[in-house]
This record gives sequence, structure tokens and C-alpha cells, in this order.
Amino acid sequence: MSEQPEFILDRRKLKKKLCLWRFIAIAVAIIGLFSILTLDKKFAANLGMADQIARIEVSGVILEDKARADMLKKMAADKSVKALIVKFNSPGGTTTGGEALYEELSRIAKDRPVVALFGTMATSAAYMSGVAAEHIIARSNSITGSVGVIMQWAEVSSMMDKLGVKMNEMKSGNLKAVPSPFQPLDEFGRSSTQDMISDSHKWFVDLVVKRRNIKPAEIPGFMEGSIYSGRQALKYGLIDEIGSEEQALNWLSKTKKIPKYLPIIDWSQQAPQSGGILGRASLYLAGLLGLDLKPYLQNMSQNGLISARHSGKLISKWNP
Repeated sequence: MSEQPEFILDRRKLKKKLCLWRFIAIAVAIIGLFSILTLDKKFAANLGMADQIARIEVSGVILEDKARADMLKKMAADKSVKALIVKFNSPGGTTTGGEALYEELSRIAKDRPVVALFGTMATSAAYMSGVAAEHIIARSNSITGSVGVIMQWAEVSSMMDKLGVKMNEMKSGNLKAVPSPFQPLDEFGRSSTQDMISDSHKWFVDLVVKRRNIKPAEIPGFMEGSIYSGRQALKYGLIDEIGSEEQALNWLSKTKKIPKYLPIIDWSQQAPQSGGILGRASLYLAGLLGLDLKPYLQNMSQNGLISARHSGKLISKWNP
């Protein structure tokens, strides 16, 4: 039995209405997305489509870290990043770790302002890398300074003698594998090791003198690796200001003409990189709904700025 003409006409009308509403829904979605991109500066900045102030955190023991270097290299190439705020809370780390981070931050500082914010602690390699910033801000009670280098190792030869254990070795020269935990350090080895430490210390001091325009002789305990409170550091010229992120934004606004209304975007080497714009948009929209998807998208590896033991390595780190 064939369908009634009226029924066929009703179905056609219904299809036309559905097509119309689909078109309206798509149009509204496009207009809404355009509005978000143009009106919500933080969302657009997260997508790399608007100017931003980047912010990173440096915490724990500072090591050489490829993921961090790649992130900062990407940041240096991102023209939407108009300034960088680096928040430090670290006792230091390996000397090469501090040197690497200093160079990574200096690359960004070549063509845009970098501000260092010292939290509870920013000593040794943390201070070393912090001087790459054009402006350093610390809390009045932040612990900073400790400009120096140290090398530590255990020496267990006496214990081995008591246990009747002897370590045999053959080496190409008297300074090979010196210092060693298996034998006392003689004067020749001590002198050679001290020369290396002194050379690294001189490099560190010269870096701070150049970047901070200070005279070490005028700062009590500077050459001996002393630590300083934020107030003392300001007095001796090791930092520029006492304050917090608010002072950093004020300095960027007044001195560098970086608008205060620019969104501050946290960069992390743990942030998912495979999602692209859609992935970042999903994170943002989930955030508007009160959902945090980052724990499910981030990998389980740590930041690279983690605590570790460094037996036999050259360290620039303050131990309370």
C-alpha cells in the first residue's frame, strides 16, 4: 500500500526543519568558538594564538634535562611569548645542570624580558641559573647566595682495613680515578682536585660579577660561599627587589611595557604535546566545567628537577 501524499509532505517538511536546525547549531558553534578565541585571551594564548606571559617553575635538585631544554627552546621560538617569569625553589644541583639552565634562560632573555622569582630557597646552581634573568625578585626571608662549588665522596679505606678487605687496581697515571673511596687522598691528588674546584668556582664568581655588576670584596662571605636572606641579598646587589609575582608584573609593565592584562600561561615539560590545538582546547573547556584532565594526559615521569645523590660529581648545592 503506498504512503499517503500528506504523510510524504510532512516527512519532507520535517527533514527541512532538521537540516535548518543542524545548520543553526553549526553556525552557533562556529560563532561561539570564534568568540572564545577573540574574547578569552587566556584560552587563545593556550592555543598559541595570542600574546602571553609564560611562567615556569624550577624546584628540587637542578640537573641537566633534555625535556626542559626542549621546552625552553620551543618557548624561545614562540613569538606569542612576550615575557617569562621563572619561579625558583631549589637548593641548587650539579654545576653543569645550573650552567645548562642558565644558557637555556639566556637564550630567551636575548629578545624578551625574563624575571626570576626566588621562593623559600634559590641557592648555588639555582642562583647561578637565576642570574640569567634581567630582574630578580625574592621574598625578604628567601635563602639565596651560596656562590660556590663542592665535591663530596665517601672514603672507606679504614673500614676495609678492619674487615681485611683490600682493593687492588692498576691505572695509567697517579691521578686516574682520584679521588677514590678506596684510598686516602694524597697531597698530589688533593691539589689537582682543588685546582678543578677552584676553576669552576672562579667561573661561577665571574658569571655573577658580570651579570650583577658587584664587587665580591664588598660582600661579606661571598667568596666563601655564604648564604643570605632576601633583605641581605638586596643590600649587596644580589637581587633587585623584595616582593612576589605582583612586583614582577609591575616591573614588566612599567619597565618593559608588557601589558598587565596579558594572560599568564604555565609551561610544563609534562604537558601533553600530542593533542595539539584540539587537546589543549579540551583541557580548557574541561576546566570551565570544573574538571581536571591533566592527570590523565600527563606521563608518569618526573620533571627532571628531582632530588638525587651525586657521589663523586661536581655540585653547586647548599645543604642546610
